[in-house]
Amino acid sequence: MKKNRKRVIIMGAAGRDFHNFNTLYRDNKDVEIVAFTATQIPDIEGRKYPAVLAGKLYPKGIPIYDESKLLDLIAKHKIEEVIFSYSDVPYEYVMDKAAYIMAAGARFSVEGAAPTMIKSKKPVVAVCAVRTGCGKSQTTRKVAEVLQEMGKKVVAIRHPMPYGDLAKQACQRFATLKDLDKHKCTIEEREEYEPHIVSGVIVYAGVDYEMIIREAEKEADVILWDGGNNDMSFYKPDLMITVADPHRPGHELTYYPGQANLLMSDVVVINKVESADAEDVSEVRNNIRMACPKATIIEAASPVQVDDYEKIRGKRVLVVEDGPTLTHGEMPYGAGVVAAEKYGAGELVDPRPYTVRSITKTFEKYPGIGVLLPAMGYGNQQVKDLQATINKVDCDLVIVATPIDLTRLIKINKPSVRVFYSLQEIGSPDLTSVLHGFFSKGKKKAKKK
Repeated sequence: MKKNRKRVIIMGAAGRDFHNFNTLYRDNKDVEIVAFTATQIPDIEGRKYPAVLAGKLYPKGIPIYDESKLLDLIAKHKIEEVIFSYSDVPYEYVMDKAAYIMAAGARFSVEGAAPTMIKSKKPVVAVCAVRTGCGKSQTTRKVAEVLQEMGKKVVAIRHPMPYGDLAKQACQRFATLKDLDKHKCTIEEREEYEPHIVSGVIVYAGVDYEMIIREAEKEADVILWDGGNNDMSFYKPDLMITVADPHRPGHELTYYPGQANLLMSDVVVINKVESADAEDVSEVRNNIRMACPKATIIEAASPVQVDDYEKIRGKRVLVVEDGPTLTHGEMPYGAGVVAAEKYGAGELVDPRPYTVRSITKTFEKYPGIGVLLPAMGYGNQQVKDLQATINKVDCDLVIVATPIDLTRLIKINKPSVRVFYSLQEIGSPDLTSVLHGFFSKGKKKAKKK
C-alpha cells in the first residue's frame, strides 16, 4: 500500500457520503478515508462502513462517528481534508462548517455532480428538488404514471436510506409490500417505496449504486431516479426535473445542493401554487428564469383529499406530518395542517407535553416544529415511541398526512383519518407533453444513427 496517503474524513448522513466514497475513493490508493461522520439521521453513528463494501484497501471497514466528534478526529488523526457530503442545508451552514474545519487545519471540500454520476445504459429521468418537502414524491409518481401510460417498463431507484445492516442493504429490490417487511424498512423508507409498489413500479435502493443500476437495467425500459433530501442525482440524467416550492421563495437560490439541481434542470415544477401567495409564486418563477432560462417551467398543485373529511369539523386534532419535511426540511406545516384548515378542525393539539424518548429528542433538536408531530420512525424503537406519543395525546382525532397508511405499522387508540395528495399540473406545458417530447426526440436521434 502506498505510503503518505492523504488522510480524509467524509461528513455525511448515510447517503451521499457512502456514494462519494464508492465512486471516487473505494479503490483510490492516494487517499485514506479515516472515518465517516454522521448527522441528520438518529442513531446511525457508532457503526462501521463494512469491509465487504469498503473494498480491499479497508479490510477492517471504516468507522462512523457522530459529527460532534469531527474536530477531535481532525486533531487526533492529522486529517488533511474533510469532504462535506450531505444535503438540504443553507449556504451559511455549509460555510460555518468550513470555517471550523479550516481553523482546525484541514482543507474543506465538496464533490462535484458529474464525477459522482454513474452512466446508465438505459434512459434516465431524474426527479430532484431544491428542498425537502417540495412535493418531489408526488411529482415522481406522476412521472412514473405518464411513462407507464406510454408503455414503458419503469424501474425507480430511490436515494439511499440505509439505516440498518449496510452489508445486507447493498442492493435492495422492492416489488411487493411484503418486501418492505422482509427488509425491515423504516417509516421513511416505506413512505417512499410503498406508493411506487402499489402502482406497479419496482423500486431499487441501498448502498452500492453501481451494483443497483446494473441490476435495475436488466428489467427496465426507463430508469426513474427518485431523489431525496434535495441531493443531486447519482446517475447522469437524460432528462432532469427539479421541484421548487413557493412556500419557501428564495430557497431555490440559497440551499446546498438545491441550487445546483436548479441550475442543471431541463424542467422545473413549481408545486403547491394553489396554496401559495401569488407574489411568492412569481418570485420563484423569476428566480428560475434567471438561473436556468432554457428550462421548461410547469406549474402544479398538490390538493389534499380526505375520505372521511366530515370527521374533522370542530374536532381537537393531532396532526401527524411527514418527518423529514418538518425536521431538516424546515417546513412550518404540511398536508395535514392544510386538511385541518380546509375541513374546519376546531383546534390543533400540541403533542409536545406527551412525547416520549426519541420523539422528545426530535423536538429538542428541531424546536421549530411547533404543534405538529413528525412521523419519525428510523428504527423499531422510534416507531414504538411514535405510537406511544400518539396514543398519549389528549385529542378527538388524529390526522395522518404521511404518504403511507401509518396504521399498518402502529396501533392508534383513537379515531383517525388519512390525507392523500397527488400532483395536478395547471395548464400547459405539463409532464405528459414534456415526456412525450423527450422520447420522441430520442427516437429521431436513433433513426438518424
